[in-house]
Amino acid sequence: MFSKKKSKANLSVHVASVCLLAASIHAAVAQQQLAVSAAEGGNLWFVELTDKPVADGNSRKNVTAAQQQFRLAARDAGVTFTERRQFSTLFNGFSIEVSPAQRAKLMQLPGVKAIYPVELIQAPTADVSMAGSAADMASAIGMTGADIAQNVLGYTGSGIKVAVMDTGIDIDHPDFGGNGSNGSTSFPTARIAYGYDFVGDAFNADPSSPSYNPIATPDNNPDDCGGHGTHVAGIVGANGTVKGVAPDVTFGAYRVFGCNGSTTADIMIAAMEQAYNDGMHILNMSIGSAFQWPQYPTAQAADRLVDKGMVVVASIGNSGANGLYSAGAPGLGEHVIGVASFDNVASTSAVVEVNGQDIAYNTMTFSGPVPTAGSGDVVFIGQACNTDPLLVSPAGKIALAVRGVCPFGEKAANAINAGASAVVIHNNAPGIFSGTLGGQIGDGSVPVISISQADGLFIRAQATPVLSWTDRTMQVALPTGGLISSFSSYGLSPDLALKPDIGAPGGVIYSTYPLESGGFATLGGTSMSSPHVAGAAALLLQAKPDTPAMAVRSVLQNSADPKNWWGNPNIGFLDNVHRQGAGMVDVAGSITANTYITPGKIATGEGESGSFTQTLTVHNKGTEVVTYQLSSINALSTGGIITPSFFASDASVSFSSDTLTVAPGSSAMVDATITPASQPVNGQYGGYIVFTPEDGGQVYRVPFAGFVGDYQGIQVLAPTGNGFPWLAKLEDGFFNNCTMACSYTMQGDDIPWFLIHFDHHARYMEMNILHAGSMQPVHPVFHKTNVFDYLPRNSTATGFFTFSWDGTRIHSNGGKGKTKVVPNGAYVLQLKVLKALGDESNPAHWETWTSPVITIAR
Repeated sequence: MFSKKKSKANLSVHVASVCLLAASIHAAVAQQQLAVSAAEGGNLWFVELTDKPVADGNSRKNVTAAQQQFRLAARDAGVTFTERRQFSTLFNGFSIEVSPAQRAKLMQLPGVKAIYPVELIQAPTADVSMAGSAADMASAIGMTGADIAQNVLGYTGSGIKVAVMDTGIDIDHPDFGGNGSNGSTSFPTARIAYGYDFVGDAFNADPSSPSYNPIATPDNNPDDCGGHGTHVAGIVGANGTVKGVAPDVTFGAYRVFGCNGSTTADIMIAAMEQAYNDGMHILNMSIGSAFQWPQYPTAQAADRLVDKGMVVVASIGNSGANGLYSAGAPGLGEHVIGVASFDNVASTSAVVEVNGQDIAYNTMTFSGPVPTAGSGDVVFIGQACNTDPLLVSPAGKIALAVRGVCPFGEKAANAINAGASAVVIHNNAPGIFSGTLGGQIGDGSVPVISISQADGLFIRAQATPVLSWTDRTMQVALPTGGLISSFSSYGLSPDLALKPDIGAPGGVIYSTYPLESGGFATLGGTSMSSPHVAGAAALLLQAKPDTPAMAVRSVLQNSADPKNWWGNPNIGFLDNVHRQGAGMVDVAGSITANTYITPGKIATGEGESGSFTQTLTVHNKGTEVVTYQLSSINALSTGGIITPSFFASDASVSFSSDTLTVAPGSSAMVDATITPASQPVNGQYGGYIVFTPEDGGQVYRVPFAGFVGDYQGIQVLAPTGNGFPWLAKLEDGFFNNCTMACSYTMQGDDIPWFLIHFDHHARYMEMNILHAGSMQPVHPVFHKTNVFDYLPRNSTATGFFTFSWDGTRIHSNGGKGKTKVVPNGAYVLQLKVLKALGDESNPAHWETWTSPVITIAR
């Protein structure tokens, strides 16, 4: 845990080795068999062609011709697949369904630039059990200065069109101008004037789900039955019970989820193209694919939207528990605004009264109905785990237990089985919390609630505590308010670009919800922080309509406010730049700013390269001369990947001039030279360059971040406890490890399979087919299979991807694809992986593995 030295200066070597997760991740016990279902990935793939898409200046005729040439080349090579979707405008290529064996040939077909998995994107689940009110949203927009922008500066987003790609928007909701629960509102409406349903109610792309239904049934009405999109849209611009960031924007609703379940990344691109055709000014995407590259198709398509004049805002992801480089596409896009989440400063909770004192509570998921009247004696029963006897009998009374050691459901069940009329669980750390019982207990009639540690200790200090149920609510300050949310994903991007870009409130946000599900709900996630920034962009565009889409991110970053480290905010260290970006968005500050600094962020790359110099251009949009004092401040560094530890940074910044004077209406330049941090090895560091006006006024910042040391020092092919990579046989739904050699008939699934764990992103991968005896390639030139660009890392410390080989190779000089069958015999496959940002001419930047002997015996 955190160990504080006597002074901050002594922390420069090592602040702490704070675990991100409560429990350590232990290496798995080596296995010789793994279930097919344990593998990450699937059979849906994007194929990107080498020709540019229409948005990059190519003609539609040329794009169509290139796509037809690919189809013919695939036919000639015997590569069979099912074409799902074809893209021309924002991406030149296809989404296809293809078997692993056929997939291995795709990258070697003429005209193919890259292939990428079509990621399955789970619909965000909603916990609507928490109490809440419009005050929660008001506190959130107060954190960003959006309330000042609305009430003092007079901006509401009027005239700005915001696209919401999500589960749709409830068109009947009064907060969007709908007619209410009678369902009589017709689409389009004055506020939801654009949109399309790409999937239909029953669509669910997740093959593991009981409701799996991959057949889309699109229609023209993007009404919401899932809930998430209505909540997101409310944050952007509800105007009723809830008032969003920009309450007068016009919406476009682009529905990519059914009522339940998942969608796929290719549907996202289809929705992006529709939003582009509809002329939307801003696109919010509170969805994405974690652990990806900025080259991923959704990120590429999003970048092209920005190039064409649309501001694109996307959640950076909720994979904070999975460590560094977990940020998602499209938020990783070069020109996309990738948004991190901070916790709201306050929330509304229901109230019980104990001996005259109001106590806020949250209702546990799967709790029985909570009364709004009546009372009962409270008894403290202790930990209430199976291994702990209850301190007293709670029969006929309200049982109070303390959080920790065992699940909430176990505590509640023990109390209920002992006759408790209700169960209260108090926190074992500061603040109130939410939780789930994991399922209904008994007949589901007993209420189970959670309260803060302080309130729990207060009750325990009473001689005869009596709890009275009420129908009241109260505002409760959140102990993590204004700090980064525990779920918010870490950057950097795998190409060491600075991601996320900026942050906004996303933890504990009360907003609109479909009327059929209560009309309002409290949700949390970077899904909720992204629409705050989309709304901020709408206010900025209304206030400064000449701001180019490409410049909006920098304007917002310049005025953002970095926040302290979540682990111990009181000691004054700034949280990681690669977790909070520029910091909390300051909407009012961005609108009133007279200074604009480009670039808005700095990626310093590998520390191994030495100092990094960036020229910064400061634009003075005001009417007076301004002299800026230049300085810098470091944020905390991190070591590790899956489980980060935290360190003080010794990075430093020097300037070509310590002050910079800029005349009104003009610009001036200054060089900032960043000397990278020296530790931790293979870590990430960052900080902020600060521009302070000498005569007072708004302070501006430019975040910077980079990698400590040699980026190629990160091992990609980590063996994990299972000893990956494997050569495997697939039998009865399991992969069996071939530790020495295996023979294959090449019939059906009886082909060589390869199980590989990627501990970090890889720039490139190939497998070379060699004769087992001579270890020479089967052909001097055409001896490759499983060629891939831009591979993501696995999501867990023990996860793996699967690849296969069907015993063929592509024999082609760039013309028509031609498949050659490798004769029966003994072979090995040599796996070669180029590390992220690796130099392909440097052997040290490659990792290799040679398989056991593969005997082909058709």
